[in-house]
Amino acid sequence: MCGVIGYVGSKPCARLIFDGLKRLEYRGYDSAGIAVLDTENGPAKIELVKAEGKLIHLEPHLGELPQKATMGMGHTRWATHGAPTARNAHPHLHGDLVIIHNGIIENYRELKEQLMKSGVEFKSDTDTEVVLHQLHAELDRTKDLKAAIMATVKHLRGAYALGIIYAREPGQMYVVKQGSPVVLGAGDGENFFGSDALALLPHTNRAVFLMDGEFARLTADKIEVWDFSGQPLRREPAVLNWSAASADKQGYKHYMLKEIHEQPAVMSSMMSRLLDLKANGFVEKETGLDALDLGRIKNVAIVACGTAHYAGQIGRYMIEEFTRLPANVELASEFRYRNPCIDSSTLVIAVSQSGETADTLACVKHAAAQGCQVMSICNVRFSSIPRASQAVLYMEAGPEVGVASTKAFTAMVLSFYIVALAMGVKRGKVDPGRLEKSFDAMRRLPALVDRAVNAAGVIEEIAHKIYEAQNMLFIGRGPSFPVATEGALKLKEVSYIHAEGYAGGELKHGPIALVDRHMPVVSIAPRDSTYEKMISNIEEVRARQGRIIGVGDIGDERFQSICEHYIPCPQVGDDHLQAILSVIPLQLLAYYAADMRGTDVDQPRNLAKSVTVE
Repeated sequence: MCGVIGYVGSKPCARLIFDGLKRLEYRGYDSAGIAVLDTENGPAKIELVKAEGKLIHLEPHLGELPQKATMGMGHTRWATHGAPTARNAHPHLHGDLVIIHNGIIENYRELKEQLMKSGVEFKSDTDTEVVLHQLHAELDRTKDLKAAIMATVKHLRGAYALGIIYAREPGQMYVVKQGSPVVLGAGDGENFFGSDALALLPHTNRAVFLMDGEFARLTADKIEVWDFSGQPLRREPAVLNWSAASADKQGYKHYMLKEIHEQPAVMSSMMSRLLDLKANGFVEKETGLDALDLGRIKNVAIVACGTAHYAGQIGRYMIEEFTRLPANVELASEFRYRNPCIDSSTLVIAVSQSGETADTLACVKHAAAQGCQVMSICNVRFSSIPRASQAVLYMEAGPEVGVASTKAFTAMVLSFYIVALAMGVKRGKVDPGRLEKSFDAMRRLPALVDRAVNAAGVIEEIAHKIYEAQNMLFIGRGPSFPVATEGALKLKEVSYIHAEGYAGGELKHGPIALVDRHMPVVSIAPRDSTYEKMISNIEEVRARQGRIIGVGDIGDERFQSICEHYIPCPQVGDDHLQAILSVIPLQLLAYYAADMRGTDVDQPRNLAKSVTVE
């Protein structure tokens, strides 16, 4: 979950590394630090600066670093072991050796005890410092850094992406990967590494992706890769299709708002790539279904975390309707611990924006070991989860920098719709009339999403009325139930208002005890198959004086008449696709409430964008 970046070349690197950390700050912002190699003033020496808190606190210290240094690395931290202090900030230095680390060393206590018995004194509370001292001990023994790395990894259990600089070997740095994401950037007379490609895009779009159990040596002119046994490996750079500009705010106050407004273009782009809209067909190579044996599938298990899990809940409705296969939605962090009933007849669909979510990746590996077919729905090409899957659908929604996911959620829902519909057609479960209706709805979707996004003014006014609330409820039925849970999550994440999402019919089974004249209740009731039941649930809230904020059809006078506030939402005429439209007002409501409360919208406290530790 931390952000790491490194550079070796001919340019002064302190500011370059800092700017790269700014692009990675969404991965962690508890503390930060930069180390560079000074070769201008006598023997090569490592100089570093650190600061507690966000990068703004590190920036004043950049002047303390050698300004002509052309090799270095930086780290922005999401704390796991040890409080978020300057003392625990990375990089960690011992003598001529300095390292940075993203991940968790699971056996660090055991290693620390052994090292302390040998006389090592620790300066921090982190698990990372254990790696530093273990590596230093192996270096003392082998006198060769490459050999020391190979010896050190044999002692480590857990997930780690390491950056290593040794002052006695100037001009080269090492990168080690096991379980945590890292990408190498191939430049012209310069090379890079980073936690993800966003940090590298201003400098190069040519990337080399390490696999688990591999490490690399970077110099200004060369990238060399080996496996942990020292066997050399050939890695050709891949060309990335993201640009540096796509990761900028482009005039918006926050990334979250920008990414909400990008959703119409994302919907349009996905459909043009995944569908043959003229022939009501599918581009199988892009959907990933050409890599699956659909005849083997008897059940589907969807595994995901957080927002992706809620998208998967909507996906379950789609899969069961279109394919007539039973589908379950599983929290990836729990799935493999309960010995799930999966086998070669199970299709496991893993969903992750980053493609690096540790719990989801572990589920993919577990499912493959059980003989399951595995498909992934991801946004980031060449990431770990797609590489471990048989079939992949890439959303290609562009970089999502805001920690609270918005455009990735709606892209996931559309991905499920296309996959489920295509599978249903191939299984003979979707009749021509239903297929025509689905394609008509998808053709209208981008324009309707645009209309939903442009209702921001109305939603901002409503946010003024509720942003000081301490608690809120969100309710919906059918596909609108996961929309309600996703809306509650968005509000919690960015505004810190306590919010919960419930199925409308479950209110009377407990949660309605919370409803009084002070409780805002966001009620999602599109004109779908559950509409009448949902209106009855809303009337139950009204009878308890709850403050009803309705999200429904612009022409629904009946619904409007029982609401304190009403957000008109375009209707697409398809229960499943309506979820994409209904969630957009909730994204905007969360955004404006958070902005009014003065929270850090793009970097909410205690959170990080990509959860790469279990």
